[in-house]
Amino acid sequence: MQAVAWHGKRDVRVENVPDPDIREPDDVIVRITSSGVCGSDLHLYEVMTPYMKQGDVLGHESMGVVEEAGPEVTAVGPGDRVVVPFNISCGTCWMCSQGLQSQCETTQQREHGTGAALFGYTVLYGEVPGGQAEYLRVPFGNTLPIKVPEGPTDDRFLFLSDVLPTAWQAVEYADVPEGGTLLVLGLGPIGEMAARIGQHRGYRVLGVDLVPDRIERARSHGVEVYDLRDHDDDLVEVVQEATDGRGPDSVLDAVGMEAHGAPVAKAMQQMTGLLPTPVQRKLMETASIDRLHALYLAIELVRRGGTISISGVYGGMADPIPMRVLFDKQVQIRMGQANVLRWVPQIWPLLLDGDPLGTDAFASHHVPLDEAPAAYQQFQKKEDGCFKVVLQP
Repeated sequence: MQAVAWHGKRDVRVENVPDPDIREPDDVIVRITSSGVCGSDLHLYEVMTPYMKQGDVLGHESMGVVEEAGPEVTAVGPGDRVVVPFNISCGTCWMCSQGLQSQCETTQQREHGTGAALFGYTVLYGEVPGGQAEYLRVPFGNTLPIKVPEGPTDDRFLFLSDVLPTAWQAVEYADVPEGGTLLVLGLGPIGEMAARIGQHRGYRVLGVDLVPDRIERARSHGVEVYDLRDHDDDLVEVVQEATDGRGPDSVLDAVGMEAHGAPVAKAMQQMTGLLPTPVQRKLMETASIDRLHALYLAIELVRRGGTISISGVYGGMADPIPMRVLFDKQVQIRMGQANVLRWVPQIWPLLLDGDPLGTDAFASHHVPLDEAPAAYQQFQKKEDGCFKVVLQP
């Protein structure tokens, strides 16, 4: 089959790889019809290269049609349309029973001290082939795939794989009081969807970004957006003025490790990338730092007694955090990989009732699988209004 394979920093290629097959009696093989390119894929494209191997198949936002099912699979069968959650969870262990599928005890990567395995995401998370491909092997066929109805286009349901539950959990973790104010840092796909969810719940939603297309997209549906290019020096002051001098009740950091405005950390990340892979890994596991401009902003912006929710991915092991400020302001922080299946029951009705979150028109670009290398480059550079890419084998 054809698949998007990693070959080095900023080097992904579409090439022939072995077809997946049934390995366990509860496996299913899904013929992929749509697969998203995620901001997290760009971390593999740029920063997390020490944990990648040439030929790793990328992609963790996938849906399609069941082609084949193992002998113990009864929940889905050939011809069924399914969405595949990005975290690989068994659905039966203690963690899964607590709604913590991202910490599934069956697929935890204990060798690396990490949580549940992920599709298409580095040796740290199982090095499982991903779904930017023509076919995907999906384990736990009775509990993991989400069966969806025929009718609406793929885009109505595709984002159940990651974007929707990640944004939903981020807003849940933000713990916005009824009628309160949520500020979203970063209006990429997760931040934009979180803003829509916040509005759906009746919150006042503020947003911060510096990409013109993203700013206009958020403004078009009523988000009060601050352009960081205009407010790089006075953002805290202008936001406080707009929130009774206190700051927002909750701040959602949807940016993560590659934030704008951190030149020293960026230079250190780039220098690390020039070292031999074993040395890179050692540094990342002991002394790596993130570009923390977004997180520092969140700490400054949130009101005293407020909550910070972190959905942007961080990977640093030696990040300097202003603990005195956090303690003094009595700030709560929640974060983590989304527990996809925990939130599906709450999201599901919104996909069947008029599409209030706008999933049908959420993606900006739909491209054939063989154009993936150019799409990755375009997405990273935010060219031509590239906001969300869906690959279609």
